[in-house]
Amino acid sequence: MDTPDATLPLQAVATAPVLPTPAWWTLVTADVRCVLERDPAARSLLEAWTIYPGVHAIALHRMAHALWMRGWRYLPRWISFCTRWLTHVDIHPGADIGQRFFIDHGTGTVIGETAVIGDDVTLYHGVTLGGTTWRPGKRHPTLGNQVVVGAGAKILGPITVGDRVRIAANSVVIDAVPSDSTVVGIPGRVVASSRRSPFNPQPWSKS
Repeated sequence: MDTPDATLPLQAVATAPVLPTPAWWTLVTADVRCVLERDPAARSLLEAWTIYPGVHAIALHRMAHALWMRGWRYLPRWISFCTRWLTHVDIHPGADIGQRFFIDHGTGTVIGETAVIGDDVTLYHGVTLGGTTWRPGKRHPTLGNQVVVGAGAKILGPITVGDRVRIAANSVVIDAVPSDSTVVGIPGRVVASSRRSPFNPQPWSKS
């Protein structure tokens, strides 16, 4: 009887096909539709497309990011500059943002170059995903899937925030956060841990 090859799982991973990145239109359409799911004030897709600065910011960012990943530098930064002037949302074109991303209100949101954001993430206005060093390399946070960050919160440094985390308004987070946690305060501290869905309404989640 043959002995199983212990390296097979590694080989399978190494040869697994890489899923293609969804097209720009597919990503942006999903971003718009999630507005209706997460904001009771949104009454139609027309509203979401035309008067939500967070939608405009992420649509233009996805364009700039595609250029950035192809080695362009000045043009993506120029698109980012124009987007900031139009929407008051500052997203570096190098930031890697997942699907169905929603910035509610938008004003004052800043996302740094090496930030990584998972799928189904919601940020409220005034959120900063910032760095704490001038040295090159990974300087900004990594957010998991289904994270909700309250208005004015600051998440600083190359830390990891796990899946389904909730960060209260005006918190300052400087340490890694485990999945399924709620973080409050300055500096941020974990005050609860559960499997609660981050999309359930909470008193501090809306401004």
